[in-house]
Amino acid sequence: MMKRAVAALGLLAVLGVLAGAMPASPEPMDASKAFMKLARGCINIITGWVEIPKRVSETSQVSGSAAGFTWGILRGIGHGFIRTAAGLYELFTFPFPAPPGYVSVIQPEYVFSVETTSLREQ
Repeated sequence: MMKRAVAALGLLAVLGVLAGAMPASPEPMDASKAFMKLARGCINIITGWVEIPKRVSETSQVSGSAAGFTWGILRGIGHGFIRTAAGLYELFTFPFPAPPGYVSVIQPEYVFSVETTSLREQ
């Protein structure tokens, strides 16, 4: 009896969270933008590891080889994890316009794109 009550309470909690997460006035789905979000998510999942050599090279150019192979590797691992996580988010939420307009949740959109901020500004 107690297990059923706990299960029912858990189900109500999950339904409450899901109901609160629903937008008040949902945007209609734009198939072309949703497909681009799906493709961007897949690309970022596949290429997340490329952040490591990219950040090593970038850090080496600015601060020298020693910094590139220490701090650059750490930066690459961090950026790679963030890019892969953003790709997973976009993969699972591609049908929904979240954020509004299906814009990328990470900048630059792809690992090969040119960043708008330089390493020195960080």
